[in-house]
Amino acid sequence: MSETHAQTVAFVRETMIPEQEPPLTERGVMKWLRENLFSGWVNILLTLVSVVVIWAALSHVLPWAFRGIWVADNLNQCREIRDATYGPGVAAACWAVITERWPQLMFGFYPAELYWRPVLAFIVFLVAILPVLFTELPRKMLWFSVAAPFIAYWMIWGGSLWGPIVVASGFVLGFFAFTIGSRVIGNLVGVLAAIVLPLLYWLFLAGSLTDALSSVLPLAIEHVDSKQMGGFMLAIIIGVSGIILSLPLGILLALGRQSDLFFINKVSVGFIEMIRGVPLIVWLFTASLLLNYFLPPGTNFDLMLRVIIMVTLFSSAYIAEVIRGGLAALPKGQYEAADALGLDYWKSMRLIILPQSLKISIPGIVSTFIGLFKDTTLVVFIGLLDPIGLTNSIRATTDWNGVYWELFVFVGLLFFVFCFSMGQYSLFLEKKLRREHR
Repeated sequence: MSETHAQTVAFVRETMIPEQEPPLTERGVMKWLRENLFSGWVNILLTLVSVVVIWAALSHVLPWAFRGIWVADNLNQCREIRDATYGPGVAAACWAVITERWPQLMFGFYPAELYWRPVLAFIVFLVAILPVLFTELPRKMLWFSVAAPFIAYWMIWGGSLWGPIVVASGFVLGFFAFTIGSRVIGNLVGVLAAIVLPLLYWLFLAGSLTDALSSVLPLAIEHVDSKQMGGFMLAIIIGVSGIILSLPLGILLALGRQSDLFFINKVSVGFIEMIRGVPLIVWLFTASLLLNYFLPPGTNFDLMLRVIIMVTLFSSAYIAEVIRGGLAALPKGQYEAADALGLDYWKSMRLIILPQSLKISIPGIVSTFIGLFKDTTLVVFIGLLDPIGLTNSIRATTDWNGVYWELFVFVGLLFFVFCFSMGQYSLFLEKKLRREHR
């Protein structure tokens, strides 16, 4: 009877089983390898092929790079050092061309005694961009962000301090024109006044006002012409200027293309389609060769400024289409909710529509910016010595004629650092906005 009772009563454990580690294949590196590299026969085959290809590439590149010669006056001396150290004909990189010519690759023909000025301007830019990229920083720093472009311009180009101040006052004039025009007549008139009045001020009054102020109180540092600038500094100036200026212009063009006003809509559509339908290199040649034909005789329009304008216009057309995609992706209910709250057009766009559409458009916007930054190398075709142009100049000298890969690896690495940083910030911003809007 007791045996039958013992067999029919369920067993109930009175103590907890001690914790055990999961199997080796379900934790750590082994789990990651199994799930990502060896999850199936196709994945296993691709993994093995990739390992073979990577090994074949690295087995040639790494010895060539780490056997590099860092100190030499020319390519022949570099080869002599290589033959004496590693043996004749051994593959070894001649990094000495970088150690000798890196100032030229970074600054072009900028005066060596003034290198501190573009370096300081770059530091100013980094400090100014921080409160824009990271909202945790004090909002008061945004005032410095507004002033930083004019400070950086004066540090790089030099000349009279009154020039950047007079140009900055044009933006102040545009702000007051928009405020007064939108309150007295309407938002559209305010926008037009904010565009037209500063342009007239810069074209007809800024130059004479700068000369008058300079004659009364001369505040100036040594001027550096744009022709002396080159290298990676040139790429940063053109790329950063194009990125900063094309975003607001692209937003306006996207709103213009969505507008119900016939004139605004058709002008925006025509501008976007015309700019996007022509390669950037054609617009750069237009800025270099043809633009002077449309200017008054004797007008001295700086080539770098013309390139920045064309790059900005080109990028803004693509940004406009990216943002228009974000606007189209929003549900119609968002627009109806803004109308239900009694918000006018500009308030609904600023508070409800644009924040959401810009969030959706972040990957496309950053991709456009990365493409714009890389496209700055095209200025070599119009005579500006960007990093690629300087590599051609360096290889044309008798000392370094025959050096190829070392220069291109260095330039490619610099571009990779900047483009990778923009991509990583894009991912950071997407994750941050996703957490904040849960």
